[in-house]
Amino acid sequence: MLVSTQNDQLMKRFGPKESVRILAQAGFEAYDMSLYYCNGEEDPLDIEDYREFAQDLREYADSLGIICNQSHAVFRREYDSKTRAALIRHMEIASILGAKIIVVHPYQHLYYHKNVQELKEINLQFYRSLLPYCEKFNIKIAIENMYRYYNDQQGNNLVGSVCARPEEFCEYVDMLDSPWIVACLDVGHVSIVGEDLTEMIHKLGPRLQALHIHDTDTEHDLHTLPFQGKIDWQEVTQSLADIDYKGDVTLEADAFYGSLPTTEKDAYIAAATYMCSIARTLRNMINEKKKG
Repeated sequence: MLVSTQNDQLMKRFGPKESVRILAQAGFEAYDMSLYYCNGEEDPLDIEDYREFAQDLREYADSLGIICNQSHAVFRREYDSKTRAALIRHMEIASILGAKIIVVHPYQHLYYHKNVQELKEINLQFYRSLLPYCEKFNIKIAIENMYRYYNDQQGNNLVGSVCARPEEFCEYVDMLDSPWIVACLDVGHVSIVGEDLTEMIHKLGPRLQALHIHDTDTEHDLHTLPFQGKIDWQEVTQSLADIDYKGDVTLEADAFYGSLPTTEKDAYIAAATYMCSIARTLRNMINEKKKG
């Protein structure tokens, strides 16, 4: 069980290699390569020599003693041909980096509560279409539990979306029925849509092979560090121990960096070091509860 974190904000500020160096210096054993990009942005790795880029970064990380344990692919509410091509490229890049798992968001372009079955059919077809690439690149796809904001007469409301309910999350993985398909539980997403984290973890059981760990106020997707919000981490770690969770402890809490000045690298190293200590604390809590 490695301690890991995404490199999103560090990579945006200091570049891929330096982001990995900072995380290694901070004490992380692994990193989650952030390959997604925001709406309207061009994919920075839509380049001819993306394989060379990935191999070079892999060798650099190896020299620092840190590995890429997982990655996060490009995501959209609906995948067009360009985004799908980027997704397949990201699967290959993640594989070259050494990642065993890549997180791929489901389609969620339709109003969920009125289109549950249609979204399920679309997503099952979508994930099945990616299975040949899983085999080709030797990498598992992790489905993530989602939420959506919807504007209505009451304002901007946050609601559960695809795989937000434990029964549906399990059903997606089971219906795909492939060793290449697993679950990535976004702990914060469970909190903000009002589902029970203990129930979610217990029902996922061995399907759960990756985590996105961050804290919330139970109302907003804050992506800040554990113990900064309202999630009960004693319950979370107990539940992970109960199912004998064997994946890694991977933070997705880059908002913790907040408004640090972009030029002050030492501040980011200090912040990343503290983040690593929190990840280690969570790992220790899980392991101690397993022994108990």
